[in-house]
Amino acid sequence: MQNIVETAVAAGSFKTLVTAVQVAGLVDTLSGAGPFTVFAPTDEAFAKIPKETLDAVLADKAKLTAILTYHVVAGKVMASDVMGLTSAKTVQGGEVKIDTANGVMVNDAKVVQTDIECTNGVIHVIDSVLMPK
Repeated sequence: MQNIVETAVAAGSFKTLVTAVQVAGLVDTLSGAGPFTVFAPTDEAFAKIPKETLDAVLADKAKLTAILTYHVVAGKVMASDVMGLTSAKTVQGGEVKIDTANGVMVNDAKVVQTDIECTNGVIHVIDSVLMPK
């Protein structure tokens, strides 16, 4: 089993996320002990953001770090644990809204794959990038 970063790299569908994590300097953190729960947007999710907006965020390390840490919850939260939640506090400090009425939604992102276990936590794949308020 690999850590969160190694798992994301190996999957091949998180190239933009991995690049963003590298630019923000979060590789060591997300490779660390954890445990962490990461709501991981796919490359298709990042593709929904206009290129100039994405380029601007990648150039602003503070904003990029805030966005990325908004996708991370401390602890290992499996899909079965999410069913009883209405929100979760992120590492960024903000809260994400969780809605389990029609599948699982995190804010406006649909969870498309759950419980990808890693040595230091778990990844849940989402179809949109989460933006902190």
